[in-house]
Amino acid sequence: MGDVAVGARSGHDGEEHRGRPVDAPGPAADDAVTSGSDSAADERTQPGDDGPGDSVPKQKTQRSFWKELPILIGIALVLALLIKTFLVQAFSIPSDSMQNTLQQGDRVLVDKLTPWFGSEPERGEVVVFHDPSQWLAGEPTADPNAIQTFLSWIGLMPSAEEKDLIKRVIGVGGDTVECKGTGPLKVNGKALNESAYVYPGNTPCTVDDIGGQFKVKVPEGFIWVMGDHRQNSRDSRYNQDDKYHGMVPVDEVVGRAIVKAWPINRWGTLPVPDTFDQDLSARSAASTALSAAPQGLALAGVVPVVLWRRRRIAPAETR
Repeated sequence: MGDVAVGARSGHDGEEHRGRPVDAPGPAADDAVTSGSDSAADERTQPGDDGPGDSVPKQKTQRSFWKELPILIGIALVLALLIKTFLVQAFSIPSDSMQNTLQQGDRVLVDKLTPWFGSEPERGEVVVFHDPSQWLAGEPTADPNAIQTFLSWIGLMPSAEEKDLIKRVIGVGGDTVECKGTGPLKVNGKALNESAYVYPGNTPCTVDDIGGQFKVKVPEGFIWVMGDHRQNSRDSRYNQDDKYHGMVPVDEVVGRAIVKAWPINRWGTLPVPDTFDQDLSARSAASTALSAAPQGLALAGVVPVVLWRRRRIAPAETR
C-alpha cells in the first residue's frame, strides 16, 4: 500500500507539474512568454521605436503610367511653346516666289533665337517676316480645323492666321540697291552673280515700269528683300508705294530660315550664296576715297613749299 500510495502521490505531483505552464506559469516561463508577446506587439503597433521592425525598408508603390501621362503631356506642351517662342518655329511655303530654292508646300525651320541677342538679318539670308504693309492684301486666308489650330499654337504646324512672307535679303541699312535692264543686280555698285539661286530662265532684273527697274537706298533699321523667282515674286520692288517704300522693318523679321525640314526628300540647309561673300559694304567706296584724300592733301601742300624753296635757292646761287 505504501508503494501504491507513494506511486499515486508521485503521479498526482507529476500531473500538477505538467499542468503548471498552462494554468500557473512559473517565473521563468512567464518571462519568456511576456517577452515574446511584447516584441510582436511592438513591431505591429510601434514602428517608430527602435527595434527589429525598423531595419526593414518600406516599399513605395509606383505611380501608374496613366496617372503620369497627363504630367508628361503638360511638360511636353510647355517645352513646345518655349521652343516655338524663343528657339525654332516651322513655317509652310505658300507660293512659288522662292523657287527653286523653296517649293510650294515645303516646311522650313526658322531660327528665332539669334534675334533675341540683337542679331540682324544679313545679305543673302532667307528670312521670314510679318507682312509690313498689306503686301498680302487680297490673298486667300486658310481655314484650319481644330487640330491644325492646336498644332500651330504649340508650334508643330505653321500658323494659318499669321500673315508672314519669306524672301531673300538683298540690301541692309545703308546699302544702295539697283537694277537696270535685265541685270545684273547691284549692291553698292557691285554686281551679284545670282545664277546659283535665281529661278532658271529668269533675269536678275525685270524689265517693266511698275518696279522692276529701280535704284533705292535702304534706311538704317530696314532691309530690301526679293524672291528667287524674280518674275513671280511680289517683293520690295512692287511695294514701293507703301508707307515703307518697299522696305521691311528689321523689327518685323521673325527669323532666318535655316533648314528645309519637309518633305524629307528635300531636306537641306539654306546657306548664304557665295556671291555675298564679296565686300559689299556701303563704306568700302567711301573708305577708299577717304584713304586717298590724305595723300592728295599732302601732295597739294608739298608742291607750293618745293616751288618756294626753289625760288629762294636760285637767287643765292647767282650771287
